[in-house]
Amino acid sequence: MSPNGKIAVSGSDDNTLKVWDLQQGTEISTLTGHHSFVRAVAITPDEKIAISASDDETLKAWDLEKGTEISTFIGESPLSCCVVSLNGLTIVVGEQSGRLHFLRLEGGDIQ
Repeated sequence: MSPNGKIAVSGSDDNTLKVWDLQQGTEISTLTGHHSFVRAVAITPDEKIAISASDDETLKAWDLEKGTEISTFIGESPLSCCVVSLNGLTIVVGEQSGRLHFLRLEGGDIQ
């Protein structure tokens, strides 16, 4: 859910993310690009970017306004969780293997 409570992004076992308008109770868009279950989703504090972690071993950054994928990080095993820091710059992602990655979000790119 976005910090202002106006939108939510859900991940699914159909490999997609859905962006929801919580005030209207309607779907805004469907984001496609993962090749397996989406296990976790986080939204940056500025509400411009969604981050998704998937069993396909990828972490993706999505431009919520345009509905497009903007960056991908590839792990070594399925990714099971992700979180974005309060300043919107650091992403922590966990692999099912137990490994954690501390990544940086710069201009929409995951580094």
